[in-house]
Amino acid sequence: MCGRTSCHLPRDVLTRACAYHDRQGQQRLPEWRDPEKYYPSYNKSPQSSSPVLLSRLHLEKGADSSERVIAPMRWGLVPCWFKEADLSKMPFNITNCRSDTILEKRSFKVPLGKGRRCVVLADGFYEWQRSQVTSQSQPYFIYFPQVKTEKAEDATGAVDSAETWGKAWDNWRLLTMAGIFDCWEPPEGGDPLYSYTIITVDSCKSLTDIHPRMPAILDGEEAVSKWLDFGEVSTQEALKLIHPTDNITFHPVSSVVNNSRNDTPECVTPLSLVVRKEPKASGSSQMMMQWLATKSPKKEEPRSPQKDQSDVPQWTSQFLQRSPPPAKRAAPGLLERWLKWDKEEPAAKRPHC
Repeated sequence: MCGRTSCHLPRDVLTRACAYHDRQGQQRLPEWRDPEKYYPSYNKSPQSSSPVLLSRLHLEKGADSSERVIAPMRWGLVPCWFKEADLSKMPFNITNCRSDTILEKRSFKVPLGKGRRCVVLADGFYEWQRSQVTSQSQPYFIYFPQVKTEKAEDATGAVDSAETWGKAWDNWRLLTMAGIFDCWEPPEGGDPLYSYTIITVDSCKSLTDIHPRMPAILDGEEAVSKWLDFGEVSTQEALKLIHPTDNITFHPVSSVVNNSRNDTPECVTPLSLVVRKEPKASGSSQMMMQWLATKSPKKEEPRSPQKDQSDVPQWTSQFLQRSPPPAKRAAPGLLERWLKWDKEEPAAKRPHC
């Protein structure tokens, strides 16, 4: 399943990360609809607003179905046929949609028949592994493997403007999850509400020890294009893209993410855990630690008693153990620069959910 995500990039940087080629082969950036409704967050939960990609043809008659739009939508599908004015009266929660019932349940079958396919954007998603020894669960952050390029290395040392910052983050590969959206109009009148659900499938082999299900991830530009282009790709053809992917990596994170009100870089920072056999660090986790290790230090908290190894949850993937603190540098790190720049450009107010 998928019940929590992170999407913390500023709006212009997120736009750069969604660059694509249209049907004529021209490179384009998607346009925003209702950009003021988007707010970056390390800890997005159901009923919050998240950015999704959809075909422009859904919003403009006669548009090219290969052209894309980014629109913030409510996480948790509200079917177009729901008749109550009070959304709290919905008798069911449609945060996720199982792939094996997608053509059976009316809530999914109706919008899917209208071609209302979307791609949910995120840095990654969180999942909790239940411990067989204790009652506690260990959270993990799950995302695409990242490749550090020379361009990124050059840019991280000179992020001195919003434009340069965007270029520095162009190399981060966003997680692209298949979703279905719908448009609900209040029975008493008012603005229509766009909402979505994330399609889930059986977990890939590397994630089965954490959770039996995972989001349907669209791995690659071709898969994203086919899923969005409902004008050229039929529903049956598009559903062939819905399957588990092994092109994924993850690492354990702090339990601070358990509370959705906590919205800090600590939510995605790799966590060091005591294990019987120390695993090898993955390249993607090393990149994340380099970006996050330069954040402002926090006050030390009292050390908790050391747990016995048998009380520590187990996992199967390789992830990063916390590296020693980096040497003090004269110039601020990438994350420090981003935090400073982000304060100068306040995010839009969060919608009341």
